Amino acid sequence: MGMLKEFKQFAMRGNVMDMAVGVIIGGAFGKIVSSLVNDVMMPPIGKLMGNMDFSGLFIQLGGAEKCATLAKAKEAGIATVNYGLFINTVIDFVIVAFVIFMVIKGMNSLHRKEEAKPAAPAEPPADVKLLGEIRDLLKKG
Repeated sequence: MGMLKEFKQFAMRGNVMDMAVGVIIGGAFGKIVSSLVNDVMMPPIGKLMGNMDFSGLFIQLGGAEKCATLAKAKEAGIATVNYGLFINTVIDFVIVAFVIFMVIKGMNSLHRKEEAKPAAPAEPPADVKLLGEIRDLLKKG
C-alpha cells in the first residue's frame, strides 16, 4: 500500500502533470506539422521540381521486376528504401525545431523583461512610519 501512495504523490506533482500535458500537446503539434509538410508544403515543392512526389520516392531492393510505385512494391512484399518519406520527416523535424526555438526565444525575452523591471519598494509598516514622523519632528524642534 505504501508504494501505491508514494506513486500517487509522484504522479500528482506539478512537474509530472506539466510534462504529461506537454507530451500530449507535442504529439498533436507533431501531427499538425506533418500535415503542413505533407499536404501543404511538399506538393508545391514537388510541382516546382517537375511534378515530383517526395513521399513516393524509393529504391527497390529486390523483386524480379521494377515496381512503378511504392504502394505496388509494398503490396508485392518487396523491400524498399523509402528516402522520399525520410526527406518529408527531415523537413518535419526542421520545422518543429524552428518553432520550438522561436517559442523558447520568446519565453526567454519575456523572462528577461520581467527581471529587468525593478520591484516597487515595500510600504514600511505603520509603526516605522510613526517613528520616522517622530524623528522628523524632533529634528525640527
